[in-house]
Amino acid sequence: MQTRIGILGLGGVGGYFGGLLAKAYAESDEIEIIFIARGETQKVVSESGLKISTDETEMIVFPSIVSNDPKVIGKLDYLICATKTYDIEESLLSINKCINKNTIFLPLYNGVDAPDRISDLFPDNQVLQGCVYIVSMINTPGVIKKVGPYEKLFFGSRTASIYKLNALQSIFQKAAIDSKLVDAIEETVWEKFIFISALASATSYLNQNIGEILESASSRKFYADLLNEITMIAAIKGLELPNDIIMQTILKLEKMPHAATSSMHRDVLAGRKFELGSLTEFVVNEGVKYEMETPTYKLVLDKLAKINIAI
Repeated sequence: MQTRIGILGLGGVGGYFGGLLAKAYAESDEIEIIFIARGETQKVVSESGLKISTDETEMIVFPSIVSNDPKVIGKLDYLICATKTYDIEESLLSINKCINKNTIFLPLYNGVDAPDRISDLFPDNQVLQGCVYIVSMINTPGVIKKVGPYEKLFFGSRTASIYKLNALQSIFQKAAIDSKLVDAIEETVWEKFIFISALASATSYLNQNIGEILESASSRKFYADLLNEITMIAAIKGLELPNDIIMQTILKLEKMPHAATSSMHRDVLAGRKFELGSLTEFVVNEGVKYEMETPTYKLVLDKLAKINIAI
């Protein structure tokens, strides 16, 4: 029986990893890759394919289907979700008819609240946890640019069938995706969240890229203050993270391309809606929930909320 995998969201994450899957299974009778897209992206990819460029290579891939019409998409076995977090509910409900009780969700969003939000919509389905480390972005609709060598995908579940998890891991590996099936997936996702939340908040608040933050003593301190606050939240929640998680996160940042910035900062600069709710406000709300002060995150939220409302 054919395994049908939908890619919801053709941004830097969905476009890149979805592209690797589409390339690997273009001629397969066993695996079918469906891109779920709309507007100009759907038009461009349908006509010219999805173009992915890296520092060294360039490729154009054509999935089996490119559509936002549930009748064309059909029923899905796996749904890899990679839209912006503010689009979770609307995007999933728009393809509600493509989901049956056996559909497995793999959210690859920025943030940690997505699995609960998806489970609220589809309480009878398995929702995995996942995260990626990659610097990639949309150059123009249907064109993805990946910067630097880093590209890792982590996923797992404490409740899903190990057979289904291994099947998905095999699909990823045969597509040359650097993926890892993780037992302690919640901790892994939070390690990524600590990294991306602090980075998104710092770059957007300070209006600086990675290199500028690392080179300025005051900016570096601001970033470290964010890390201290979010790691305290993680500790209060009982997550077993490395004792040196803050140092690990700073070292991770130092290995990133210094001219790069966060996707949230890029959206702020472009005057687009941005993921303040999942990346910054969530931490402030968790602080309120656990009666812990998060003054640096609150500074970021207060400033950026005014910008977000105006968009």
